[in-house]
Amino acid sequence: MLRWKCSLNLFSQGGSLMVRTRLFNLVLIFVMAFGALGLTTQKAEAAASTLFFSEYIEGSSYNKALEIYNGTGAAVDLTAENYEIRIYFNGNATVGKTVALTGTLASGDVYVVADSKADPVILAQADSSGTTNYFNGDDAIELVKDGVVIDSIGQVGFDPGSQWGADLISTADNTLRRLPDICQGDPDSSDAFDPAVEWEGFAQDTFDGLGSHTANCGVAVEPTEPKINEYSANTVGSDDVEYIEVIGDTDTDYSAYTLLEIEGDGSGSGYIDGVFSVGTTGSNGFYLAGLANGDLENGSVSLLLVKNFTGAEGNDIDTDNDGVIDFAPWDEIADSVAISDGGSSDHHYGTPVLYPYYDGFAYGPGGASRIPDGYDTESVTDWVRNDFDLGGIPGFTGSLADGEAYNTPGTPNMIYVSPEMCGDAYTPIYEIQGSGMESPLVGSEVATEGIVVGDFQEGGKNGVYIQTITGDGDPTTSDGVFVYAPGIEELYTGDYVRVRGIVKEYNGLTEIGSVSQVWVCAIEQELPEPTVVTLPVNGLSDYEAFEGMRVIFPQSLVISEYFNFDRYGEIMLTSTRHLTPTAEFEPGSPEALAAAQAYLLDSITLDDGRTNQNPDPAIHPNGYIFDLNNLFRGGDLVTNMIGVMDYSYDLYRIQPTHYGDYTPVNSRTTAPEIADGDLKIASLNVLNYFTTIDAGTGSWICSPSGDMECRGADNADELARQRAKIISALVGLDADVIGLIEIENDRPGMTPDYAVADLVAGINELLGAGMYDYVPTGAIGTDAIKTALIYKPAAVTPIGSPAVLDSTFDPLFLDTYNRPVLAMTFMDNFSEQGFTVAVNHLKSKGSSCADIGDPDLGGSVGGCNLTRTNAAMVEVDWLATDPTGTGVDNFILIGDFNAYDKEDPIDAIKAGADDIPGTADDFVDLLFEMQGEGAYSYVYDGQIGYLDYALANLNFAQFITDANTWHINADEPDIIDYDTSYKQDAQDAIYAPDAYRASDHDPVIVSFTFDYTIVDLDIKPGSCENPFNVRTKGVLPVAILGSAAFDVTQIDPATVVLAGVPASHWSFEDVSSGMDCAVGGDGYLDLVLQFDAETLLAVIGEVADGDMATLKLVGYLFPDYGGTPVIGFDNVMMQVKGK
Repeated sequence: MLRWKCSLNLFSQGGSLMVRTRLFNLVLIFVMAFGALGLTTQKAEAAASTLFFSEYIEGSSYNKALEIYNGTGAAVDLTAENYEIRIYFNGNATVGKTVALTGTLASGDVYVVADSKADPVILAQADSSGTTNYFNGDDAIELVKDGVVIDSIGQVGFDPGSQWGADLISTADNTLRRLPDICQGDPDSSDAFDPAVEWEGFAQDTFDGLGSHTANCGVAVEPTEPKINEYSANTVGSDDVEYIEVIGDTDTDYSAYTLLEIEGDGSGSGYIDGVFSVGTTGSNGFYLAGLANGDLENGSVSLLLVKNFTGAEGNDIDTDNDGVIDFAPWDEIADSVAISDGGSSDHHYGTPVLYPYYDGFAYGPGGASRIPDGYDTESVTDWVRNDFDLGGIPGFTGSLADGEAYNTPGTPNMIYVSPEMCGDAYTPIYEIQGSGMESPLVGSEVATEGIVVGDFQEGGKNGVYIQTITGDGDPTTSDGVFVYAPGIEELYTGDYVRVRGIVKEYNGLTEIGSVSQVWVCAIEQELPEPTVVTLPVNGLSDYEAFEGMRVIFPQSLVISEYFNFDRYGEIMLTSTRHLTPTAEFEPGSPEALAAAQAYLLDSITLDDGRTNQNPDPAIHPNGYIFDLNNLFRGGDLVTNMIGVMDYSYDLYRIQPTHYGDYTPVNSRTTAPEIADGDLKIASLNVLNYFTTIDAGTGSWICSPSGDMECRGADNADELARQRAKIISALVGLDADVIGLIEIENDRPGMTPDYAVADLVAGINELLGAGMYDYVPTGAIGTDAIKTALIYKPAAVTPIGSPAVLDSTFDPLFLDTYNRPVLAMTFMDNFSEQGFTVAVNHLKSKGSSCADIGDPDLGGSVGGCNLTRTNAAMVEVDWLATDPTGTGVDNFILIGDFNAYDKEDPIDAIKAGADDIPGTADDFVDLLFEMQGEGAYSYVYDGQIGYLDYALANLNFAQFITDANTWHINADEPDIIDYDTSYKQDAQDAIYAPDAYRASDHDPVIVSFTFDYTIVDLDIKPGSCENPFNVRTKGVLPVAILGSAAFDVTQIDPATVVLAGVPASHWSFEDVSSGMDCAVGGDGYLDLVLQFDAETLLAVIGEVADGDMATLKLVGYLFPDYGGTPVIGFDNVMMQVKGK
């Protein structure tokens, strides 16, 4: 990039128009377009042989940048010479990231590479920006040319921990700048690295040096040839103010040069009338020859700047007076200028000649200045007449007219421009904006006027939005524009202002920057009516037509995305809530593509007018402070939002000036909304619940091998906050079996299942001892996280053994990508029927599987789709083998499948083990069946869908009562979660130990009731008293009573057990009316069974005489009648005394 640094003198001037006028930063000089051609320079130094890193920024968050300096003395084609940056992460000897450098880098200039999400101050200097965080303090970096390392930071193949160096001079959380005397890079990236040797350190987020570099090395080369830059010979008053100014390199000895005044009038032409020596320039590059009154003539003269003068004052250089130099007592003429008073016989020995009328004035100039400094085309247009009345000289007011120059001896030359006033001609905003996506006037200096409709001088935006009172009537051109003017005096909404600056495109936003002047022409003006915008728009270009304008969205808009609410104060609004395309349509289908486009046209970002990260306070869409008493949820509505249409970071956005009407329509629920069933199964992604504290990068002690980075809480306070929320969610689910996803896997040397046990202990502290237990598995797989199962022992009993699906069953199940599946069979303690629960966590969409031939092929399914699909196919094959060894044929798959319901992995599961839809082994998507297409458990990029499932095989699906998600997470902004990593203290306080935002996924819950028949049971039928003598070695008679509603002959007596004891004898007979103590039959057969008393005694155990015991009987109908259980209960008095 090429950046010119210009020194500007600032003046101020008053005036009035309408109410009052304020003029800020009025710059009266200008020629900015030519300023780069001025001659004032630093002394040139001998060139470095290669490019090298000159600045390194490892700041907070995304504030990462690298600066490369070209001190070679020549432009470098970065593309042709294959320059690139290589980054090696965490001590790795293999390149982790390569950044190609493109374009041409001028000598003395720098090339800046930055993270695309870095601070705007960094991005303003960036030549290249990337989409991900580039590096951390422990990552080595190389600068490479044609495959050869020419500079390096850090040591490749070595992990220093968190950084190289110490304190400010370290590679973590600091800015480093190369010392000025370093002129070559460090090409050996394998040697030890100490930044203190060649670098200077600065505090974190120091950016003010980025964009330029000074290297002081080598030997001086020949200085630039000097020029006559200004002269003054004839001024107002009896004593002229006389001087000649020379311009050259800074602090440079020009004593080899001499200034000569050569007579040009009549017979005296050619005589040297004045000899003035030249000395050393100052730090600004000027040498001033101050002369006495009369040293310079007022008539026709020539001023020559010669080198190695050997003559003397009085020498005649034109002996025959023909205007041609005959005698030249010097080596060369470095520069010259001639002034004429108009005499017809005068002679001139310099070029150019400043005649009368050369600039429109009728007389020769008494003084003149090169504009800009040092500009030399040997034309009269190089020179601007100085003010005769000494404008610019201290003590003189002058009489400057437009086009004249100030008298500026020894300082930069300036041309006078009469000050602008409000109401002067200007470029309308709609002409600045144009009808395209970019301004047609980019790079042009303009003056324009408008009303301040958005004041965002605070909060990092450093500017205001102004809008014309009356536009051009063209709906394709915007009538508003952003004015970027940091540091100016405060402006207010309603001020009518005039601004002068340069039209720019900043990250896609048309703005007026480099503001030199701002006038406040009037205050408290009525604002233009906001322009109505409604969603959806026809195309994104529709927004461009409103850029910078005051707009209103009158419709009720839905809060659809809030992921960036805590970090950047952003909320996405849409006219309706949108489903993720593949939650509704087949991936890649025309319908899915249309849905994706429809969302883009139906969304607008509501910003907060601030650019700082984690702004405090957070602002609710109703305009008030967001806190626990003023919350919002996804799906809530905002109406009549008024603000300014803005654009940044690839998004059109509203910068609010009047917050809208907020309506909460998606209220929290205190418990899942689900129909009752005898049992409930649930799943919850616990968002990396680790009881091992994550000590940060480098503390890789987690996973079964102890070599992976820990996740989740970064400190004890975060862990306590996370634990409280997750336990609240689990307690609120109140499910009998719960699958946990993203919980810490066991690391070496620890008690097995310690993270799961910790959650169970926390639940039982609230609900009572033994309320929940967990399925012990120990470590599962190799990853840092695993799945787990917890359950209520009072409701269900694990049977068989826990089973794990990994690559050993089928190599198509890649357990290094998908997490192994955990399956466990449970028995319903009431009906004594079994069901198998399999907990899943398939590979994420955002991951890359390109290294195994499974890249993101588009169609909205993300990366690793084949990896997930193969895992799903293998899983249903595995379940068909009865992995828990129980013979149970009721299966339900739960967990995070990282696939929406129209994607391949879900189709594979639904087709069952035979891979043929519509057959007996199919699985059913219970959320879709019970909640329909609109079910969701997750919000991504403002669109909803479910990645979390309950999929039951047909045999089990017949018992399902209901299935639903509990919206405690997906609809909640993450500002209220446990994490305090980036938040300010006030944001950390927006926390409650409840279930809301315990995770980013909503839990899924299923209720079900097995088929069974409750029978009328009579122990010791017909007896008025039914004491059971537990000492007797006889039998206990029990009757299952028949009735008109139930035929007991459907029961298979061989399946009947009482308290787990099978019957020793049975018969069908009509024994009673169904009531204890009744006699005589009732006309319906009863099933009378006898149970061995001694066997029952062993089951019942020791009892006290007279205790009442409730005994449970379970049997099954014959298969022809469904084979379902029959269950009955009756009380019996326990008699210990008799024989």
